[in-house]
Amino acid sequence: MKINIGISEPQREEIAQGLARLLADSYTLYLKTHNFHWNVTGPMFNTLHTMFEGQYVELATAVDEIAERIRALGVAAPGSYRQFGELTSITEETGVPDAKEMIAQLVEGQEAIVRTARSVFPHAEAANDEPTADLLTQRMQVHEKNAWMLRSMLA
Repeated sequence: MKINIGISEPQREEIAQGLARLLADSYTLYLKTHNFHWNVTGPMFNTLHTMFEGQYVELATAVDEIAERIRALGVAAPGSYRQFGELTSITEETGVPDAKEMIAQLVEGQEAIVRTARSVFPHAEAANDEPTADLLTQRMQVHEKNAWMLRSMLA
């Protein structure tokens, strides 16, 4: 059935492409954060183990919301490691860095998601796509706060 929500098909496609990048960044950061939760060691173990868990649990909910918004726009959401690898701006970590390096990498990942969300915002605004704009605003707020909290641990 044809979609008639007041946003043209080309606009929906453009917004969905941006959201696909946001989804890939979010999923990649979810995986990295979960990995660091499992593998963190050192004097900050308990604090970081708990903090990382809170962040990856929040990301797990976020990826679902982002994917559902892509679907509401009438576009298939990416869902494979290969697709995410092609779309993400976040570097995968295959080793086990020390705690300070984990924190630094997660700050970079949080900030990368903010930049990706911010890059999609003008397309949502141009299409008067308030639900996407709201989602992007919420994601930026969460990730800016997470980056600040993580950065504070490095001071």
